[in-house]
Amino acid sequence: MSKTFVLVHGAWHGGWCWRRVSDQLERKGHKVFTPTLTGLGERSHLLSKDITLATHTTDVVNLIKWEGLENIVLVGHSYAGFVVTQVAEQVGASIASIVFLDAFYPQAGESLMALASPGTKKALEDAAASGATQLKPIPAAAFNVNEKDRAWVDSLCTPHPLGTFGDKVAAIGGREKIAKKSYIRAAAYNSPSFDAALGRVKADPAWKTFAVPSGHDVMVDMPDRLVEILLEVA
Repeated sequence: MSKTFVLVHGAWHGGWCWRRVSDQLERKGHKVFTPTLTGLGERSHLLSKDITLATHTTDVVNLIKWEGLENIVLVGHSYAGFVVTQVAEQVGASIASIVFLDAFYPQAGESLMALASPGTKKALEDAAASGATQLKPIPAAAFNVNEKDRAWVDSLCTPHPLGTFGDKVAAIGGREKIAKKSYIRAAAYNSPSFDAALGRVKADPAWKTFAVPSGHDVMVDMPDRLVEILLEVA
């Protein structure tokens, strides 16, 4: 049976990062949407200090509304754990399965700034203190992207609007009501935040959990395995 996937990228990335996954899913007869969040990727010309987590949430909510999507598999990578959590508050009835792909799993009142690793947190604080409104991309090597794809990933990543990192999640009830919930951990990427997220959901029998031996950008490093998992949890 054909499924509908909405794949939401993380910080500094864009819809481009899903190409290897979306091509496979489409060849198998599924519908795939890979929205690029405002100010990033091919929409980097819209980067501004006014972009918030709510902006990025609305990007995805409006896609779902205007395309009339139902029974979707909503996937959030990394930073987009915040985005899909907020999307579920607004259009939860349209989501059949939610997937956190090596992603933040925020609780109500938490921001990415609060959950980030010490290194990322310092970069965010330094940028804010300097008056910057954006944060330059972290090199692909730091995310343990496979060596042959690092230059490609670095060439397409763009600065991310800083304000989105300090915005707090208002509520999480919508996320928890979704029938199918999954967390995929990229085991070759060191992240105490994502380890904590995995541990939290593993304790809940309503969740399925997976570990893949790849760097953080699973859709780049191991697209075949990611497609297998997404079809399993759809």
